[in-house]
Amino acid sequence: MNRRNFIKNSGRVLAGALLLPTLLPRFAEAAWQTRGGEGLPVRETYLHFRSLENRDATDVIILHHIGNTNADVSAATVHQWHLANGWAGIGYHYLIRKDGTIERGRPRDTVGAHCYGENWHSIGVNIVGNFEVAMPTDAQLDAAERLVARLCQMYGLRPGSRTIKGHRDFNATACPGQNLYDMLPDVIAGVQTYYGA
Repeated sequence: MNRRNFIKNSGRVLAGALLLPTLLPRFAEAAWQTRGGEGLPVRETYLHFRSLENRDATDVIILHHIGNTNADVSAATVHQWHLANGWAGIGYHYLIRKDGTIERGRPRDTVGAHCYGENWHSIGVNIVGNFEVAMPTDAQLDAAERLVARLCQMYGLRPGSRTIKGHRDFNATACPGQNLYDMLPDVIAGVQTYYGA
């Protein structure tokens, strides 16, 4: 190899070495997403988190609402709110938009920040809206039922009132809003239908 080719190839190796640390997190994130496997269309958000902990147990799925607004906010917006709280990032594992789009929040098998004292064994699903004053859309309810049914299958949970709960079942809060909470038996019935399908 002559000197010119040696210098050119050395430059490529050096550039690759400098670029590698910035690419590794994306490759790791992409590998995790490939393992996601919900079997549903989930919009990947590519959010970056501070340190996260793996969750070793999953025996309940907890439903939430945004509560402070009825706007159609995104997982990225909630992520920024939660970062501003000093958290690792969005506390919910999934967020369901008004049109029924399911967005990725925290990685599914990590500990969330959505239900005080219960994060270590639960998955948090936020249905966007303020259900103290508004109603969830039909698209949101259908997406929630499909998602929760799939999560129950993945974690070996029998869908029912012991495994699908509202945030207020654990903490002193209005969440997931009275209107959604009143619909919880119907949501569970929908989950059971999709679960058995």
